[in-house]
Amino acid sequence: MSAAITVTHRHGDHVAVEAGGVQLMSYVYKPDPVAYESRKPYTHPLRTLGGRRVSGYRPADHRWHKGLQMTSSHLSGQNFWGGHTYVPGDWYQDLPERVGSMRHDGFAGFTVDGDRLTFTEQLTWVANSGEEWARERRDIVVHSVEPDEGAWAIDWAIELTNIRDTPLAFGSPTTAGREMAGYTGLHWRGPREFSGGRILGPGDLGGEEMMGRQAPWLAFVGEHDDVDAHSTLVFAHAPENDAAIHESHWFVRSRDTPTVAFSWAFFEEFALPPGESFAYRYRVVVADGAWDRDRVTGYLDTHGF
Repeated sequence: MSAAITVTHRHGDHVAVEAGGVQLMSYVYKPDPVAYESRKPYTHPLRTLGGRRVSGYRPADHRWHKGLQMTSSHLSGQNFWGGHTYVPGDWYQDLPERVGSMRHDGFAGFTVDGDRLTFTEQLTWVANSGEEWARERRDIVVHSVEPDEGAWAIDWAIELTNIRDTPLAFGSPTTAGREMAGYTGLHWRGPREFSGGRILGPGDLGGEEMMGRQAPWLAFVGEHDDVDAHSTLVFAHAPENDAAIHESHWFVRSRDTPTVAFSWAFFEEFALPPGESFAYRYRVVVADGAWDRDRVTGYLDTHGF
């Protein structure tokens, strides 16, 4: 049975969700002060029902990694990921003039219904020059806050429309020439203590072999410092993503930089023509304990999109 949630909206700043005395998440849409980190909304902290924090924020190795956030590392020569930019033949360079932003324009809908939060956010993707490149509709749903399962879930959907008069080209460092660095799209950065965490996939898939693979879900199991506890995050594609504009692959690392991204342009670029739109929908499950494959598949089978 789902538990009731309490939602606090500090207008112009963030939306927080609490259950059982624990703040499960904070969705921050107030613009960041540092343009180089690519100003855009992010979700941090993320916590389990037991109060364990499972997201990282501005780690020393990548200050632009902020919990769970939508990104686009290579977009028509601009960087909507933040930080340094991969340049073919020159490795990573500090090119602040290429760093874009995602502007919060307002909420088109906002509903709290006992055990469920649903909101629709309107955003504009803005190039570093100030030119508006794309309009986004973002739908966020927090649901299935279930103490008996030891888990809760957030659904994140995006519909992006090209408002330029030229195509938008979506890529990644791998499409620019760096092998197995196809990060882009919805991205989670874990806390540093999750370094060396366990990566699970369907069937016999798992570990670092999940990098660049295709699968309907991926799970990351991390162990906490200070307390004898593990937490699990499950990342899952909605069924309609199979028919999206471009196929997706997993970007995942465990050592040093615990991170997962639903990469929509890992190996190949794709183009969005002027006036056209694309859409993806994802789910992230935040759970107490070290889940195994059976626990993950059992949960996903009983919690359909």
